[in-house]
Amino acid sequence: MKAKYDFKKAMQEIMSTRGRGTELISVYVPETKLISDVTSYLRDEYSQSSNIKSKSTMKNVQGAIDSIMSRLKTFKSTPPNGIAIFCGEVPKAGDQTKMVQYVINPPESITTFLYRCDSLFFTEPLETMLLDKKSYGLITIDRREATLGILTGSRIVVLKHLDSLVPSKHHQGGQSSVRFERLIEIAAHEFFKKVADFAVNLFLSRTELVGLLIGGPGATKDFFIKEEYLHHELQKKVIKPYFDTGYTDESGLRELVDAAKDTIQDIDLVEEKKFVQRLFREIREPDGGLSAYGENTVRDIVNMGAAETVLLSEALNKRRITVSCSSGHTYQDTVDNIDDKVFCKECGSVATIDKDMDLIDDFFDIAEVYNTSVKIISPESEEGEMLMKAFGGIAAILRYKVR
Repeated sequence: MKAKYDFKKAMQEIMSTRGRGTELISVYVPETKLISDVTSYLRDEYSQSSNIKSKSTMKNVQGAIDSIMSRLKTFKSTPPNGIAIFCGEVPKAGDQTKMVQYVINPPESITTFLYRCDSLFFTEPLETMLLDKKSYGLITIDRREATLGILTGSRIVVLKHLDSLVPSKHHQGGQSSVRFERLIEIAAHEFFKKVADFAVNLFLSRTELVGLLIGGPGATKDFFIKEEYLHHELQKKVIKPYFDTGYTDESGLRELVDAAKDTIQDIDLVEEKKFVQRLFREIREPDGGLSAYGENTVRDIVNMGAAETVLLSEALNKRRITVSCSSGHTYQDTVDNIDDKVFCKECGSVATIDKDMDLIDDFFDIAEVYNTSVKIISPESEEGEMLMKAFGGIAAILRYKVR
């Protein structure tokens, strides 16, 4: 889980980086490519860059190429999945710039060698690796409306909402009840066909789709499947049983996933819900049960070896720093951003940051010492949003009570 988190975090930073001109260099090296061949290619690019008209751009491009070649010297051979290096000058305050470099060991194989110089890093080959490889199609339906969505990893995404034109079943004046019932059934039939057509467009081409979950109030969902409105290939992927939900809009999709949590496997959101709901059950105990929350409390409990599982919100965007000053004060602190100048909390003098790391990575490190598991919780679910807003994004389920 830590490797997945680090990869995602690094990609977010790389994808948001912007240069002033075409000064950001992206290099993709597959396992089959020799480091010496890549270095030779970069030397040629260094020579070619001398033709760049802008002196500052030329200097920055050559500096980035130099930096990449220096990094490549640290590799005896290309790693198993290849390697991607991103390097270049990015703007700071005023007219200043700073050199940034990111080295990515991808979770999947890089297939082709690539060199690109642009105003932003070229990340397309790695972006597909961020996608979860399994997903479930979601359909909630009754005679009034239907909603189609997709469950992938920690996200439920609404793909299409449809309102029906099916009349209510009360009798209309001037029409025989038999004729009116027939009109209702015709309208319902057309609505179900329309939902099925959208299902084909939205789901059939998704090779990562492992199942289709159907939900809704009453018997409409059963009728929709029994009468085989769905394409035969989608019909094969429908997971039984069909699930009762009170709603058929976006909230109905969330109900559907929650109702199916014991049926579907290997989806991040389902696993995350189980852990957060367990935490909430403990918190509701009169004495707080086997729960703890808040950074300092959880940190202390982990260091006692009393934490079974630490739950951290993916929305945590904080740094854990170790600070020292010339007066001999040393301490650790958690901050939102790293300022150019840091001042000692003890004496107010200019201090030095001796260590700086992502807060979640810091928790992974201390948890590993005590054989404590760490779960990253997406803020996109209802439970994940509550973990972040109500408990600051940091909580733990305990092995035993410490109070």
